[in-house]
Amino acid sequence: MRTSSFLTVLLWSSMFHVIHVMPFEKRTNKNSHSERITGLSENDGKTLHRTKRGWMWNQFFLLEEYTGPDTQYVGKLHTDQDKGDGNLKYILTGDGAGSLFIIDENTGDIHAAKKLDREEKSLYVLRAKAIDRKTGRQVEPESEFIIKIHDINDNEPKFTKDMYTASIPEMAGVGTSVIQVTATDADDANYGNSAKVVYSILQGQPYFSVDPETGIIKTALPDMSRENREQYQVVIQAKDMGGQMGGLSGTTTVNITLTDVNDNPPRFPQSTYQFSSPESAPPGTPLGRIKANDPDVGENAEIEYSISNGDGSDMFDIITDKDTQEGIITVKKHLDFENKMLYTIRVEATNTHPDPRFLQLGPFKDTALVKISVEDTDEPPVFSRPWYLIDVDEDTKEGSIIGQVVAQDPDITKNAIKYSVDRHTDLDRIFNIYSGNGSLFISKSLDREETPWHNITVIATEINNPKQTSQIPVFIRILDINDHAPEFAKYYETFVCENAKAGQLIQTVSAIDKDEPARGHKFFFELVPEFALHPNFSIVDNKDNTAGIMTRRNGYSRSKMSTYLLPVIIFDNDYPIQSSTGTLTIRVCACDSRGNMQSCSAEALLLPAGLSTGALVAILLCIIILLLVVLFTALKRQRKKEPLIISKDDVRDNIVTYNDEGGGEEDTQAFDIGTLRNPEAREESKMRRDVIPETIFQIRRTVPLWENIDVQDFIHRRLKENDLDPAAPPYDSLATYAYEGNDSIANSLSSLESLTTEGNQDYDYLSDWGPRFKKLADMYGGEDSDQD
Repeated sequence: MRTSSFLTVLLWSSMFHVIHVMPFEKRTNKNSHSERITGLSENDGKTLHRTKRGWMWNQFFLLEEYTGPDTQYVGKLHTDQDKGDGNLKYILTGDGAGSLFIIDENTGDIHAAKKLDREEKSLYVLRAKAIDRKTGRQVEPESEFIIKIHDINDNEPKFTKDMYTASIPEMAGVGTSVIQVTATDADDANYGNSAKVVYSILQGQPYFSVDPETGIIKTALPDMSRENREQYQVVIQAKDMGGQMGGLSGTTTVNITLTDVNDNPPRFPQSTYQFSSPESAPPGTPLGRIKANDPDVGENAEIEYSISNGDGSDMFDIITDKDTQEGIITVKKHLDFENKMLYTIRVEATNTHPDPRFLQLGPFKDTALVKISVEDTDEPPVFSRPWYLIDVDEDTKEGSIIGQVVAQDPDITKNAIKYSVDRHTDLDRIFNIYSGNGSLFISKSLDREETPWHNITVIATEINNPKQTSQIPVFIRILDINDHAPEFAKYYETFVCENAKAGQLIQTVSAIDKDEPARGHKFFFELVPEFALHPNFSIVDNKDNTAGIMTRRNGYSRSKMSTYLLPVIIFDNDYPIQSSTGTLTIRVCACDSRGNMQSCSAEALLLPAGLSTGALVAILLCIIILLLVVLFTALKRQRKKEPLIISKDDVRDNIVTYNDEGGGEEDTQAFDIGTLRNPEAREESKMRRDVIPETIFQIRRTVPLWENIDVQDFIHRRLKENDLDPAAPPYDSLATYAYEGNDSIANSLSSLESLTTEGNQDYDYLSDWGPRFKKLADMYGGEDSDQD
């Protein structure tokens, strides 16, 4: 093929040489004149006429890749100054002069010394000079000329890649473009068809085709399925010379992959599945796996499983394993072999990403039947409730039954059950249970105010199989009983101003109650019945669980009474009604005009106004030291006294008498029982006289008695105080409680005061006192009494 091409080019080159070497002239010497040259041609002997010119060349052409035995003749340089006598010398310079291109300096003939490659260099620019050998003068100016290399088809087409990779979705239509391949030819595209490339497919039919001009590969068959064949290898050829015989060619390989589309629905490999589960399996226990096959890949093969129907749709569930695309059947609710032994469900598998283009092929889902058998196991006892709530009154007696728990064996055998209380939940052993029937009863008394709730655990155990046990929480709520009396909400520090007015509020009190009645607390306040008509204070119930302490008179004196004790009864409204008596301590204080307390100490009245704080502290320290000395002396004397009873055999009656110089047998006032009502009467605590005291008792002050108190109550209180007095003798003794009574309505009869009066005194009023005082009136009442 190369030989034929070369001969053609060589023939063309020879013709070209005949045409271009001689006939095209270029006159470079403008000063030369025309001359006629006459000669005979070899053919017809005609006379030739030409115009005188300088250089005789224009452009030369040369074939590439010349492989002849001789050097390739390029052309001839000649000037009209050359007479043929050898006086002129031709010199060639420029691209490849002397190496690629050689000139005969005498004749001007140019030859190519080496084989040339157009793809390396397509043209050469050279310069020529003609020099007179003798003088060295240029006979013609230097000029350029070009040697062009003519192309031959010596390069095959080459693809831009040795291997191409492409992909196309499966089921693509005929003519769908896959990829474009490109081949280039290094030959001259402007000269002949050496660089004209045509594409063809050598391998890959009938699946693909290629456009001969553009190299675009397209699908040639419809509905190519990835599941049937995924990879294709296509070989493409590129041939120059327009694909004609003798042209050169090159090939490339294209690897084409069919990508997946969701054109296949899931399908179960079998229509029925069998599984089993023990009845004791807890919810969430997996029973087995099923899988629907989908030949697609990726998200097109993702499946979602669900239970469509069946009698076990509420007892079982199915979840999808995203990694394996399997359906996992699990227990949803507790199973009971005695209730149902076989379940049937229908499972559905559905594609999660269906392709709308293929929905006409049918539904992209499938169903299968799953049968699940329940296996019998020995189950623990089951209580009738998930938990128990029992209400118990806090005054319920010990041993009383408060409730019952019930459990039974769910198995067919129906084993007997025994009950017990988990003692970790009842450390105080307040509750107990009858092991045979589950009845709960109380072992200790209850107190709602201490513990309002008790949370215990009851255990049920099969007698034949003690390993089978169940536990149940029992919440015991203690119901409130009105067993606590209300009391003051806090300790009140109450005072009344010396300048207080009647009807003035000095304190507001409230109450609290440990009980919690259902209707809420309601408290009532009133004075102790004996003090209902208290001359100093009164109480007003505000009807809102508070009460106000009011004054009943104008003005109070610290010097006469520095502290008042006011007993208040507080009632609640629950059943049974509870009440308590609280005592308010009311101090009498000095206040300013606005009622602000300034001083409440009675001793402050006796202190000089000008004493400083340091002086007051010093006085108090002296008083304390003096009291300690007196107490020490009294204790020392007490130790020296002998006890009244020396031995156990010395038992005697003792009479303690309290002398009273009464007014005689007719003085009934001296022994009036009303004198026992004296509110100021007090008994000081005395140490026992029959034994040596081993400890120092605190000085006990009896509760002061108040005005208008009942005489019987007064005596009872005195007896109680004497009975509880540790210093009282342990033998019979006589104790009287009396005082001189209130002030007499009569003035003093003493004559000691008569000297201080001016004038005579009138004693006539003594006659009104009876015959016993008439004599006395006559003695002092007469004007002559002094003289007599």
